Amino acid sequence: MLTSLRIKNFKAWQDTGLVRLAPLTVIFGANSAGKSSLGHLLLGLKQTALSTDRKRALHLGDTSSLIDLGTFADCLNGHDLSKTLDFELGWSLPKAMEVKDPLDGTQRYTGNQVHLAVRLSAGKTGQPEVTSLRYDLRNSDGVVLDVDLSRGEDRKFSLQSDKYQFKMADGRKWPLDEPEKFYRVSDLSIARFKNAGFLTDFALATESLLGSIAYLGPLRNHPQRTYQWSGDTPEGVGQTGESTVAAILAAQHEDRMLNRGPKKARQSFTAFIAAWLKDLGVINSFTVKPVAEGRKEYEVLVRTHAGAPEVKITDVGFGVSQVLPALVQAFYCPPNSTVWMEQPEIHLHPQVQAELADVFISAIKARENGKERNVQLIVESHSEHFLNRLQRRIAEGELTPHDVAIYFCRRSGSSTELEPLRLNIFGEIENWPENFFGDEMADISARTLAAMDAKKRQHSAQGQ
Repeated sequence: MLTSLRIKNFKAWQDTGLVRLAPLTVIFGANSAGKSSLGHLLLGLKQTALSTDRKRALHLGDTSSLIDLGTFADCLNGHDLSKTLDFELGWSLPKAMEVKDPLDGTQRYTGNQVHLAVRLSAGKTGQPEVTSLRYDLRNSDGVVLDVDLSRGEDRKFSLQSDKYQFKMADGRKWPLDEPEKFYRVSDLSIARFKNAGFLTDFALATESLLGSIAYLGPLRNHPQRTYQWSGDTPEGVGQTGESTVAAILAAQHEDRMLNRGPKKARQSFTAFIAAWLKDLGVINSFTVKPVAEGRKEYEVLVRTHAGAPEVKITDVGFGVSQVLPALVQAFYCPPNSTVWMEQPEIHLHPQVQAELADVFISAIKARENGKERNVQLIVESHSEHFLNRLQRRIAEGELTPHDVAIYFCRRSGSSTELEPLRLNIFGEIENWPENFFGDEMADISARTLAAMDAKKRQHSAQGQ
């Protein structure tokens, strides 16, 4: 689970500052303020980790990749290639990492958190290259192990640590290689030392983290009358929700059982999703059935209210098909996943937007087969109703201020700022930003004055 993020000189961001990421993190802000680019960088890092090209420090993408970031100049704040792109990721590990020095059996380093700091700069051809990368292994007491791979002014790399003594291998004192991608010390560089084998564990931890990130965009596919499924198990619902039905069928085939939290009843995956759709009030029942026995075509059937006939999802309101991918992704993703969603409330009635907050609270607390899922949700939203419900649940004690982090993204000149909102135990925001959801009082007073003027004109007309 991601615990912190910091980005410098990426698109509209000069410096986000260190951003605390909670199990449920919500980002509000005006259109084009830069909210989405935070998630876009994470997608760029993920596609780099998935790439087969180890020499590419950052896979900027193309039309067939997760995200197309354009050129490296497009990524940099102000399109200034003299700047460096810096980012820091902090995350908690599902299982503690233990590092032993093979040259000294008394030296052991154990931590359950990893922090990665990377600096990328433009090379001679304008492509990104690693200037430095640093790993910290941490526990509750702080940093227990650090590793710093940096390029010097002579363009040669050196490997250093304040808490670990690297020993060069005999006869292997030639220069270190370029890092692989943005996070991996190459195997040849590791072989230069007698006791650097553990560096592979840091790279694997990074790949595991980035592999666990899923993304759902703001525009979801239109519903279809039939869907095809041939038995595959998709990674998620897809960026536009295109694999939502396949994910439901795969989970159903695997007999996955979920509950909403400790001491709550367990349900099959399809029944679990159907129950949430009913609680949201968008439909009464929901099923996925094959068109005919032995066929790989399926149809999604719903009832809008008790006693109503079953109809295809294409024949009911658009909101059902738009919220379904968000529901499925929140509970379908593997344990210890991070899900980034943009505007999950789109096309939903205000009351349903509020109820969606309860869905996401349940998602971070849900259990599967008796075990906690530890899923993290990072949500970009424009919904005041969603926020109001979160505040209410904190006041009721169902959610703690530690469980949630809320940010307001605003433009400040040519750059963007991210302001953390301070929530107290009563669910109150102690630093409510100006024009958070527009100037409501200005609208109310303007409407009142306009109504008074209209009444005066009406009264004057009647007097004539």
